[in-house]
Amino acid sequence: MDSSYDVIVVGGGHNALTAAAYLSREGLSTLLLERLDHTGGAAVSAEAFSGTGVRLSRYSYLVSVLPDRVVADLGLDLDLRSRGTASYTPVRRGGRDLGLLAERPEGAATAASFREVTGGDTEYTAWQEWYDGVEQLAGVVAPTLTAPLPRARALSPQTDPSIWRDLVERPVGAALRERFADDLVRGVVGTDALIGTFADLEDPSLVQNRCLLYHLIGNGTGEWRVPVGGMGAVTDALAAAAGAGGTEIRTGASVTAVTPDGEVTWVEGGTERRARATHVLSGVAPYVLDGLLGDLAPTGRPAGSQLKINLLLDRLPRLRSGADPAVAFAGTFHVAESAEELRTAYSEAAAGRIPTRPPGELYCHSLTDPSILGPLAGDGVHTLTYFGLHMSAALFETDRERAKQEALGRAIATIDEVLAEPLLDCVRRDRDGRLCIEAKVPQDVEDDLAMPGGHIFHGDLDWPWADDEEPLDTPARRWGVETGLPGVLVCGSGARRGGAVSGLGGHNAAMAVLESR
Repeated sequence: MDSSYDVIVVGGGHNALTAAAYLSREGLSTLLLERLDHTGGAAVSAEAFSGTGVRLSRYSYLVSVLPDRVVADLGLDLDLRSRGTASYTPVRRGGRDLGLLAERPEGAATAASFREVTGGDTEYTAWQEWYDGVEQLAGVVAPTLTAPLPRARALSPQTDPSIWRDLVERPVGAALRERFADDLVRGVVGTDALIGTFADLEDPSLVQNRCLLYHLIGNGTGEWRVPVGGMGAVTDALAAAAGAGGTEIRTGASVTAVTPDGEVTWVEGGTERRARATHVLSGVAPYVLDGLLGDLAPTGRPAGSQLKINLLLDRLPRLRSGADPAVAFAGTFHVAESAEELRTAYSEAAAGRIPTRPPGELYCHSLTDPSILGPLAGDGVHTLTYFGLHMSAALFETDRERAKQEALGRAIATIDEVLAEPLLDCVRRDRDGRLCIEAKVPQDVEDDLAMPGGHIFHGDLDWPWADDEEPLDTPARRWGVETGLPGVLVCGSGARRGGAVSGLGGHNAAMAVLESR
């Protein structure tokens, strides 16, 4: 046995670092073990294209659910910037190329855009009513995310009954059909329900509703902000906080086993090591933790659903609508995401076919944070990130590279439909003459980050509250981080309130440990 600690944290992602920072600052001896040669997990910045000096947010890329309270508690040195555009959605109607614009904050241009695209003011009024209700619900739910789990019965009376019904009690697709007459508006509102989640908007399981909820409630506003310096700045700040508290951080340390009584075995530098702790916190997916605990046939293997494309452009492409690319690409740029297009793509993928016209979203982070461009800042160069929906892991199981290239080609062709020039004509080349394009499917995410099935949330998201009859009789249960073993807790995205770059799993696991002292 090498040594003993109060806490051993398995994994070095942002949640693991959050837990370590809280606990070490409270004086608990804390060891954090990360198998890669760096911490950060999916929240990292990297030079994806050789010789460019540009550091992309390679996997995760925006921040919303990370509570301001966690940032303040840990003294994180972060600059999270608002985007001037919330979203832009190109559309062709009546023989004209138009675009549905949502500013941040919304103003006259948003109202005029809705009027031009939908033919009147009715849809914009419905849009405002929906998001007013959502913001009221977010104001109720967001403060509870860093507290013990509330009961659903305590929350629902504080919210608009129609919003609670539409988000929590029935498929959101049905709600959108009733609230909005325009199919494009339905899709724009509903698309956040499908990020990393393979489901139809009408799925009776409501997995899509839970995904949508997390995309709407961050800090009571649901705003998604760009971290200056990229996502790596977030985890660098968390690692600094953990280190300042006294956390012993070991990278290149691959955990191979965890026992129920707190013994952890890992391999570091070719040597097997062991240590024991009162509490072991798991920042890895619950499926992975099952294997570390000795379950040779863990159940419930997750399966992700996304196509991630990173690009570096010499210039932003011109749009058929004539809109200013610097405005259109500054927020979430929707492609083939009307409700009908989403439904068609899901049906094709569910039948085992790569969607003919993949729905997806584009983000240009360098418009908000040019610092990530390094030496290329000011030269008209920009990053562009695409997140494709309904790209389930099953589509890439048989022949990953062939299927990936097919999916990439279809995604680019669908994007080109709304551009006045081919996207590939705008893509920069790296120092070796290769196009600066990087595509990742769920299997690539699993290979890179050990997320089983490439599921970016470590599994389907759960409601951020307890059922009315659910037992909350231990600190781990009260904070939504239990595993069934008293000394082993979940601190990653697989925690009850997990998913996204939030730090919630880490914060809540730390609170459970402190409560149990």
